[in-house]
Amino acid sequence: MAFAQQGASLLLRKRTMMPPPPPPRSTRRPRPASASGDTVGVGARRAALRIVDAVHRRGEPMDQASHGAVQGLAPPDRALAIAIAAESFRHQVALDAAIDAMTPLPLADDAKVRAVLRLALVQLLSLGIPGHAVVATTLDLLQGGPRRLAHALLSRAQRDGVTLPACPALPGECAARWAAQWGDDFVSAASAAWAVPPPLDISFTKDAAADAFADGVSLAPRHRRLARAGDVGALPGFADGGWWVQDLAASIPARLFGAGGGRHILDLCAAPGGKTMQLAAAGWRVTAIDSSAKRIERLRANLARTHLSAECVAADVRHWVPEYPFDAVLLDAPCSATGIFRRHPDVVHRVGDRIIVELAALQAQMLARAAGWVQPGGTLVYAVCSLERAEGEDQIAAFLAANTDWAIDPVAAAELPVGIAPAAQGWVRTGPGILAEADGLDGF
Repeated sequence: MAFAQQGASLLLRKRTMMPPPPPPRSTRRPRPASASGDTVGVGARRAALRIVDAVHRRGEPMDQASHGAVQGLAPPDRALAIAIAAESFRHQVALDAAIDAMTPLPLADDAKVRAVLRLALVQLLSLGIPGHAVVATTLDLLQGGPRRLAHALLSRAQRDGVTLPACPALPGECAARWAAQWGDDFVSAASAAWAVPPPLDISFTKDAAADAFADGVSLAPRHRRLARAGDVGALPGFADGGWWVQDLAASIPARLFGAGGGRHILDLCAAPGGKTMQLAAAGWRVTAIDSSAKRIERLRANLARTHLSAECVAADVRHWVPEYPFDAVLLDAPCSATGIFRRHPDVVHRVGDRIIVELAALQAQMLARAAGWVQPGGTLVYAVCSLERAEGEDQIAAFLAANTDWAIDPVAAAELPVGIAPAAQGWVRTGPGILAEADGLDGF
């Protein structure tokens, strides 16, 4: 029936019933759908969006955010989601510049559409994913949102040949902080390091295992550096427990203790266990402490695989009390982790002055406790995977000022991997620019 309204009355007019017209023909091929009804591949993109949202909105580390976000995905989709999120953090400065240049009105920094566009553009410009797949999966993430804007922006990016710079730029706050501490050349070196996939460093349980490993180059005893490998578990010797993955810089703190000769050492904040395994392989009797019971289980599994032993304890260093003092103590303290930004590109977006100040206070508390557990004449090694003076050089200076019965035992060049030199003050600082010709180092 047809209805027409006139004033307050209704006029009803009967008309001849006609069959409905046939639906219009379409020459477009329907998009393939997954079992959930989404376009194939959208699940991985949704997971990537959840990861970046958790990092930016809640300040979660990417590793923590990824654990929940990728649940239920097949292994290839899990890997893709994490790769998309990681690359969006690495190239975020350039991605935002491209988005701002192609949108008529500014988008809020925390707008969902900006996050989605970052993920879409990085797939096109960095990961080499075909445009049609990027467009289809992106539009599905914007149901009820500005899909036309996204479609237009992605079309323009492909038409105009938008590219990303060879060296990703650091976020402004991070770049300014590092420039103030270390200088502009340091920031340039950090940007260059960020552009290159980090190498794969492995540490061996024995000299014979290292000598028998044919691939890569050796930069230190019981070490090999390889180009990035796909399946680590498939490399020779892994299943037999002959080695474990550990960045060369991360291996330095344990190297400084030398051979153990059966002496007793305390490894604080030990999990997942790279340094614990180094110390055990060097002949130390190791007591390994970590606050996370789950991470302690992982440490035990790593020890079992490598046929090494240590006493493992789940405890908070701030409250745990040992039964006796130790010949040596290693404190690899909780820190901002800005030194491992190559592997964890989210860190330079999450960490600011407030977090650094809070962590420096925690480190000072732990360092004071650890010092009290060393026998007279014993050795304490303090380490952080940080590029912040407040967590490193300033922490050492404050400790020495408050503990006049302690002194630096200067590190000798012969104790360090090839290409790394101690600082004039006797400590060791690694970071961007060191061993750049050999694919660089993490910052410790």
